[in-house]
Amino acid sequence: LPGPTAFVPALVNSGLPNDRFHFEGFLPHKKGRQTRLIALAENPFTTVYYESPHRLVKSLKQFAEFFGEDRQASVSRELTKMYEETVRGTLVELHQHFEKKTVKGEIVLVIAGKQN
Repeated sequence: LPGPTAFVPALVNSGLPNDRFHFEGFLPHKKGRQTRLIALAENPFTTVYYESPHRLVKSLKQFAEFFGEDRQASVSRELTKMYEETVRGTLVELHQHFEKKTVKGEIVLVIAGKQN
């Protein structure tokens, strides 16, 4: 799925609800990150994040802590390129998958909204 931005194909590939979604982009690295995660944990809409390869594992762990381990998500990398990959699962499953790998490329993380 080529396109001008990485988040559209990542959102479609995620398999998560995409009729209404929130684009967050990159989260703050330090100051304000925890406050932002607390606020985003209550968001009822699928949310799209950009993340760097060297912070992906740490971020997945933080998302699992703040959003809940069973929250559904997907990680897409290198979209529209030869080594395109999308991995789906819970935040804990994704953390376990990527902590065993060396991650390269552009990363788009899509996380399901909070269910009532």
